[in-house]
Amino acid sequence: MIAIRRILCPIDFSDFSRRALDHAFAIARWYRSTVTVLHVFAPVAVPAFGPNSAGFEPIVLTDIDREQLLAHTKKFVATESAPGTATVAVLREGNTAAEILAQAGDMDADLLVIGTHGRSGFERLVLGSVAEKVLRKARCPVLTVPRWLPDAVPSGPLFKRIVCAVDFSDCSMVALKYAVSLAQEADGCLTVLHVMAPELVDPVGVGAEHVSLAALLVQREEQARRLLEKAVPQNARPSCKIESILVHGTAWREILQVAADRRAELIVMGVQGRGAADLLFFGSTANHVVRQAACPVLTLRG
Repeated sequence: MIAIRRILCPIDFSDFSRRALDHAFAIARWYRSTVTVLHVFAPVAVPAFGPNSAGFEPIVLTDIDREQLLAHTKKFVATESAPGTATVAVLREGNTAAEILAQAGDMDADLLVIGTHGRSGFERLVLGSVAEKVLRKARCPVLTVPRWLPDAVPSGPLFKRIVCAVDFSDCSMVALKYAVSLAQEADGCLTVLHVMAPELVDPVGVGAEHVSLAALLVQREEQARRLLEKAVPQNARPSCKIESILVHGTAWREILQVAADRRAELIVMGVQGRGAADLLFFGSTANHVVRQAACPVLTLRG
């Protein structure tokens, strides 16, 4: 069983962060967690006029401003919290994503819950939003909550239908452990999914050994099925149903399709640590899934 004792939920007072906060409190009730609600004030540079001005000066909060903003944060929390749930309101100043990550590290968060604004058009192609920056760098599990979810959440377990995508890497095995625990806690249904992308088959040596590409695909599929069978635990509770499926196609498309077919309430997936290039393009599979999923997505690093 996983332990979720400290939950961090950043808010910006929007409906998007309200839905995220609803989920944070629902999880906290189930796991008896403490929810730290964080608002980050990002200083805004404004034109400065005068002979000695530097051109732009940041707006900084006074002590009174901080008291009022913290009071506003507490009032926002009070409208969503449930009796018996421990809450802490925190105000930080600086770069929003950096301060969220710093707070998560300072409190040793077990889970970070954040809302996504679900932008479209050109903004879908250009990374750089707060949620995406947090997803790239957070060391703790991150639950992203899409904007189109209903406001109300159930009082019991949130996630009874879960899809967990695995590629047999260390981080996806960590994700599977979380998915199994969540499904068992909810006496729910877990679908463990592996997507085979034929274009990833290594054709080196095919001509030399007279092995056809089709034969290699069959061999790789058999290997994947064995790994999948080995990965799925056999000792789940009788009331918790676990199935494993293997499909062919583009990973993010198949993950979203399987989640839609099973009316999933949660998608769980591992995110591998990437190099400098990925800081610009944040692993395409996770990026597509988080942006387009109709349900919350839980991402975990190894």
